[in-house]
Amino acid sequence: MTRRTPQPEKLQETLGYRFARPELLVEALTHVSAPGASGQSYQRLEFLGDRVLGLIVAEMLYQAFPGSPEGELSRRLAELVRRESCAEVAIAWDVGPYMKLGAGEAQSGERRNHTILADVCEAIIGAVFLDGGYEAAKVLVAQAFKELLHAPRRPLRDPKSALQEWAQGKGFPPPTYAVVEQTGPDHAPKFRVSVKVKDHNSDFGLGASKRAAEQEAARSLLFREGVWTQEDQGND
Repeated sequence: MTRRTPQPEKLQETLGYRFARPELLVEALTHVSAPGASGQSYQRLEFLGDRVLGLIVAEMLYQAFPGSPEGELSRRLAELVRRESCAEVAIAWDVGPYMKLGAGEAQSGERRNHTILADVCEAIIGAVFLDGGYEAAKVLVAQAFKELLHAPRRPLRDPKSALQEWAQGKGFPPPTYAVVEQTGPDHAPKFRVSVKVKDHNSDFGLGASKRAAEQEAARSLLFREGVWTQEDQGND
């Protein structure tokens, strides 16, 4: 017997938003493979929702991190709006049972496909924007992404780049690196590298390559000077 897709009233409760035009939510949940979906799949709403999400998250980041430079805000933005984050939000909303799919896609488990889930997340945001305006979409996104806002899944920047940005912000020349010591056999060397920033003491890092040692040296200096905290690195 064919499984019927449940009506999305319960989903509206989960979203915390009641649609004046519920057909927009139905469209946001409709995959291109669904019967009769021609021209009414979520693709156009996804396109719109992607832009709305980017603007809202950019505003959230601007307000949440008043001391962060543009480069860091851009990295945080990319982290928040990437596919994995949007799919995580769609899973939290439990949109899977409400999605309209073709029979083959439904049987092959596409309700759990992270690419589709991410698309539906953006489509729902686009649908809320069309139905209730920017403020309604902002409330939805703020509630759904608030935990991700302060808990990036990946390092926001590598230590060398962060140190160079910090030095430039202080008006200093770029940091300089030097190999202090190389030990171990040729096939498994170990490097000790120093890093120096004008008017600051050198710091050191160890690594299996010069680049790895430079990154460790930069990381050490950033922490020593109080430029970085654990939150700046993100969570692995």
